Amino acid sequence: MAGKIDKKAYEKRLEELQTELVKLQQWVVAKGLKVVVIFEGRDAAGKGGVIKRIAEKLNPRVCRIAALPAPNEREKTQWYFQRYVTHLPAAGEIVLFDRSWYNRAGVEKVMGFCSDEQHQDFLRACPEFEKMLIRSGTILIKYWFSVSDEEQEKRFLERINNPLKRWKFSPMDLESRSRWVAYSQAKDEMFAYTDTKHSPWWVVNSDNKKAARLNCISHFLSQIDYQDIEHQEIVLPDIDKKDYVRVPINEQSFVPEQY
Repeated sequence: MAGKIDKKAYEKRLEELQTELVKLQQWVVAKGLKVVVIFEGRDAAGKGGVIKRIAEKLNPRVCRIAALPAPNEREKTQWYFQRYVTHLPAAGEIVLFDRSWYNRAGVEKVMGFCSDEQHQDFLRACPEFEKMLIRSGTILIKYWFSVSDEEQEKRFLERINNPLKRWKFSPMDLESRSRWVAYSQAKDEMFAYTDTKHSPWWVVNSDNKKAARLNCISHFLSQIDYQDIEHQEIVLPDIDKKDYVRVPINEQSFVPEQY
């Protein structure tokens, strides 16, 4: 693993990559592309940080984050992929899945939330489901964030002890620590079935958060052959206020200016 990245160098490179993401967004809209990016990995592996940096400078109407809660009773009776399909992009959209249909191969398998039959059915069906997506014109990119047990422990302790991050820690995180080997075995089996030529998994070494963000965003940009869109020069018009009389300020309620 490379050494720590200087903060100034990191921020400079991140800004450059986010500028390219804006160009990519414009290309997606102009060409009517449909882009799905899946982010999976262990708890505290850094998925959320990368997703945040990808989306924060983009138009939320173009780039959406799909982070689904646990299925309700009705959804449990649906075809497994059904609730995810409703979040897939239309033309000119990017959807970032903060966890995805791969829940069945990970947490559901390890925690016993699905049967062995359901798990095996998923492993067989998933490659075909993804083939259908790709044949329909969807660009599908899958990332697995790999974090060591030592680094995960460090991040969990930070979450526990930091009031601003305490909400990130859940009882499920404790279970994931105690079932480390089971999660590793489930991941290996998932890769055996779903790391395919038409839809490969891209593994991100995420022990170094800053490096992982830069590496992942840079790779994402390389997966789509986009070009810079030329824009016409914009000239702001003058404002004609001659027919406007403002309502008296004392008739409005203002937020107190404490700062």
